[in-house]
Amino acid sequence: MRLGVDLGGTKIEIIALADDGRELLRQRIATPQGDYRATLRAVAGLVENVERETGQHGTLGIGIPGAESLVTGLIKNANSTCLIGQPLRHDLQTLLQREIRLANDANCFALSEAVDGSGRDAATVFGIILGTGVGGGIVIERRVLTGANAIAGEWGHNPLPLPATDDLPLPPCYCGRAGCIETYLSGPALAADHFRHTGQQLDTACIEARATAGDTACEATLRRYEDRLGRALAGVINILDPAVIVLGGGLSNISRLYRNLPACCAPHVFSDVLCTKIRPPTHGDSSGVRGAAWLWD
Repeated sequence: MRLGVDLGGTKIEIIALADDGRELLRQRIATPQGDYRATLRAVAGLVENVERETGQHGTLGIGIPGAESLVTGLIKNANSTCLIGQPLRHDLQTLLQREIRLANDANCFALSEAVDGSGRDAATVFGIILGTGVGGGIVIERRVLTGANAIAGEWGHNPLPLPATDDLPLPPCYCGRAGCIETYLSGPALAADHFRHTGQQLDTACIEARATAGDTACEATLRRYEDRLGRALAGVINILDPAVIVLGGGLSNISRLYRNLPACCAPHVFSDVLCTKIRPPTHGDSSGVRGAAWLWD
């Protein structure tokens, strides 16, 4: 049995997979906010509960919204800031008395979709998370690319390409920079952009629903979002040239993205034709929990 944990900023999810990939059990709890020790106990409690219910002992992979330093073993670049500077792998291995494989949550998402999801037929898959934060992961021939600095695929903290008047002033990012892709393309960023232009405080689902019903202000907000996402993805395509890009996170549920993004990317791609496919996730917007389990494939 393989166990996968997705340690997110708002929820912690665990899945148990049989050796053939069948889902045996899935559970989800709220993430303790800003409390590292409570987060450790929550993860350990989920693992112990699932193993008790299944009557099996499993390998364990964990996806996190950050990366593990290759030098210190401490967590870096996490938008769940209570994890930063903590020896997460060491502490969980001590608590659970087993080896743990740890990876960025976007890497886990990309791996899940590359193994048996929307990128199963592709040699190179770029998986992105559009949620509370923005992340990316690269899988080549069903293997996660970690990179020399453990940041492969981390496009969310590159600058948004070709800032237009509507993109200014550059929004500050928690990482200390300004104008990061994440500050434009996360769920909170979409809502904030709509508020700046309209004074209306609406969430993503409401903006999408109103745009579908003909609300011109909400339609304009989504068009700005699609234009920015198209520019950002074109930069990835120009460097990585993936066969498939799979969208994940809550904003991947906006169905119009799959119709509109190719045309938003194409003018910025250094090619006479855009062959990269942009697809929704086969396993839903929380597919990454399955990828965490597949870290033991």
